[in-house]
Amino acid sequence: MKQNKYGTWAVGAFMLLLSAAACTDSYESTPVDMFTEDYLFSKTDSNGTVVRKYLNRIYYYMRNGHNGVNGDYLDAASDDALSVISSESDVYKLAIGRYSASNLINSDMIWSDPYLVIRRVNILLSGIDVVPFNTTYTDALGNTRRLNDSMKAEARFLRAYFYFELVKRYGGVPIIGDKVYELNENIELPRSTFEQCIKYIVSELDDIKDDLRSLPLPDAAASAHVVNTQAAQALKIRVLLYAASPLFNEKPIESGNELIGYASYDRERWKIAADAARNFINTYGTGDGAIMGLDDNFKNVFTNWYSNEHKEVIFFRENAMDKTVETANGPLGLSGAKQGNGRTNPTQNLVDAFLMKDGHFINDKGKYEYNEQLPYAQRDPRLEYTIIHNGSSWVNSTMETWQGGANNPLGSSYSLTSYYMRKFMGDFEAANEYQDTQHNWVMFRYAEILLNFAEAENEYLPTPSQAVYDAIIALRRRAGIEPGEKNLYGLTTNEQTHNLTQAEMRKVIQNERRIELAFEEHRYWDIRRWRLAEQVYAQPIQGMYITKSQTSTTYVPQSVLNVQWDNKRYFYPIPYSEVIKNKNMVQNPNW
Repeated sequence: MKQNKYGTWAVGAFMLLLSAAACTDSYESTPVDMFTEDYLFSKTDSNGTVVRKYLNRIYYYMRNGHNGVNGDYLDAASDDALSVISSESDVYKLAIGRYSASNLINSDMIWSDPYLVIRRVNILLSGIDVVPFNTTYTDALGNTRRLNDSMKAEARFLRAYFYFELVKRYGGVPIIGDKVYELNENIELPRSTFEQCIKYIVSELDDIKDDLRSLPLPDAAASAHVVNTQAAQALKIRVLLYAASPLFNEKPIESGNELIGYASYDRERWKIAADAARNFINTYGTGDGAIMGLDDNFKNVFTNWYSNEHKEVIFFRENAMDKTVETANGPLGLSGAKQGNGRTNPTQNLVDAFLMKDGHFINDKGKYEYNEQLPYAQRDPRLEYTIIHNGSSWVNSTMETWQGGANNPLGSSYSLTSYYMRKFMGDFEAANEYQDTQHNWVMFRYAEILLNFAEAENEYLPTPSQAVYDAIIALRRRAGIEPGEKNLYGLTTNEQTHNLTQAEMRKVIQNERRIELAFEEHRYWDIRRWRLAEQVYAQPIQGMYITKSQTSTTYVPQSVLNVQWDNKRYFYPIPYSEVIKNKNMVQNPNW
């Protein structure tokens, strides 16, 4: 017998019931979980107004990475940045491991929200086909279909997305499928294995890709925020890349534990990931009719509103026009409408990762020699867009981040590293104040596809293929790196006597991800899936100590944080509340 209200259906072990006081949207007079079945799936609502609002509410749970971890960027929990809030911030607690199964960092250790989304998706799938939609859309194959088909595919994408968000945090988790549980049902589900979860996510994405719209969208103004087939394929590529990575394969933290990795290593997983990315590139990114590619201007990726001419962004989370990124992260020491809160402080570790302008690492021999007292000269142009440093131009001022300078005064709690984040902000170098700027959160972009392909292909082959070189060269060319000898954009050894080995190219690719995708919520997870966290944190996190006299400015790197890494932190603990109420729930190793 069907229940009258969806609020009476439950997945109790996963804390999925919302009370009548749950969050509501401005268009709702009743919280979405209190909708009746007849109201949600009305047989007279030919526009599907209510169920469309219901789906929009599910989209709402997708993460906005801008200041998304209780006011900070997730990268401030890695070796790339610190929060100026220091020991009180969630990212600091994540960085040093100040958490447990019973003392979670809720801003990133998500558990109940993904299962809430999964439940809502299952409810939508269970009844949407009775709604008599008169609205149509064009699917990825060019067919005209009723809108409910797109909405079902969108909902399944969101479900797959949130399963992956769980898996990369915890390993294998309970898979519910399409079932909507009722209160009286036994819901003590065991965790599915890591492999089962990956197969389920990939299968779902394969199954829905043709049911979604395709870029470029014919109705971009109305549908720019809607999941498209390229986004489904991009998520699949990301999932496959993670699944092939060392943490889940040849370097597990606990051998034989299939909840947190595969039973055995298989190099073919890299090929599967590479082939998926190659297919995306060949289908959408090559030839005269290419619909995807790299934007000519690196900055435009993050601040320009969606348009069909913008080929790099695959999918984004839509945000309002505002100044929140600038006011939260802009430099301190300014006044009035120029003032920021300096929240995100990039580290010297990240600054040192940016190449010289010829594409060589700062310690390698090349056309340009790194000067410790002019450390930002002749560097990769992406450095200037990503980080505000001493001498940078910003809001019609020259930044002074030396000790006692205007933007780092003595005795004050200013930048911990002498740096501020620049990425995602508008063009305010010569402006007198911040203006409202579009700050959509880019979830998938073509640059990541190139990097995912390069990594997977390089790991599968004994030596790098030309396609691997081409992917990295495309990114460096767009960034403004000089072509150099043989148009290799710095992809040579110090002696320039041989092509790069697999290990040398691995170093290049991992570094390229770090600088190209800085602050986009990749570094934190990359050092985990690569099983490199214990090496990364064996070195201190550094800032730059800058002093200025009448005749010179001196730059000296200094340690600002030492992290004692524990390998159990490669996975988050399952919430203690879930373990004690579900006898089949197995905790992660050493938690």
